[in-house]
Amino acid sequence: MKQARFEQQYRPLWDSLEQQLEQLEALRVSRKKRLPLDRFVADYRQLCHQLALARERTYSLELQQYLNNLVLRAHHQLYRYNPPLADRIGQFFASGFPAAVRRQWKWHLVSALSFVLSIALAWILVQQQPEMIYTVVDEAMLSDLELMYQPADSASADIHADREGEDDVLMFGYYIKNNIGIAFRTFAGGLLLGVGAIFVMLFNGSFFGAIAGHLINTGGHEAFFTFVIAHGAPELTAIVLAGGAGLRLGWSIIAPGQWSRLDALRLAARDALPTMYGVFALLLLAAFIEAFWSPRDFAPTIKYSVGAACWALLYLYLFFGGRQRGAGKG
Repeated sequence: MKQARFEQQYRPLWDSLEQQLEQLEALRVSRKKRLPLDRFVADYRQLCHQLALARERTYSLELQQYLNNLVLRAHHQLYRYNPPLADRIGQFFASGFPAAVRRQWKWHLVSALSFVLSIALAWILVQQQPEMIYTVVDEAMLSDLELMYQPADSASADIHADREGEDDVLMFGYYIKNNIGIAFRTFAGGLLLGVGAIFVMLFNGSFFGAIAGHLINTGGHEAFFTFVIAHGAPELTAIVLAGGAGLRLGWSIIAPGQWSRLDALRLAARDALPTMYGVFALLLLAAFIEAFWSPRDFAPTIKYSVGAACWALLYLYLFFGGRQRGAGKG
């Protein structure tokens, strides 16, 4: 790329960064004030990369000096203020996590389609041909599931009637271990050129769809859906996001662009980490709901209402969280 085209392409970013720097340099830093750093860190990283390109391509010393001075100013502002940990965590969940999800929406969409389509296919197959359930679940597990989700008019339908507080705590720990293990395997599976992540999504979707289809056939669907609907919002969403993050890793190996595959993988991993931090938080939330709310014996209308609220609030947060009024996509 010629220098003139390089400057034309990236000049808007430099002008934007200079405006942000002027605001930061004019601000008297105190613990009571928040620095406007929403886009600053991402712009700073791009600027460092552009300075490296300018040096590698031996652009004019004037341009290199300009970019170097801009990097030094940005570096000084970035590291002169270290907000308290609680503030950083709050800022991450207020805007960083949903913005990271929206930034990688294409990968999450592929992951979601793999999951949803496998659910639909397994669901339809099992409803049309009930014996297909045995291709997904063995007989012993199926017996346990049928016992767990008996029809509501069964004499022993309330499987959680004798459950105590200690049991809830133990199950909370179990759900955390199980769910985070699935999410990590899904994310790491992306290293196999994305195939591993897709496989986990297809397998989990097929399992869920087959179980749902079978329980509809046997009349246990109400007990099943009222149990899973609330914690399913953060849990299933987290697994889908882990799949999308894994696909992002896989694509960086398949199409590294101008970087080496190792460098492209490092950049992709750094880009995906904010999403994974949020995934783990969602799985903690899902485990809490599953352990302490889902087993409670409330009327189906209450369970469905709470579940619908969980789904709606979560997706409102992911789609709109951290957006500045009048700003474009996150």
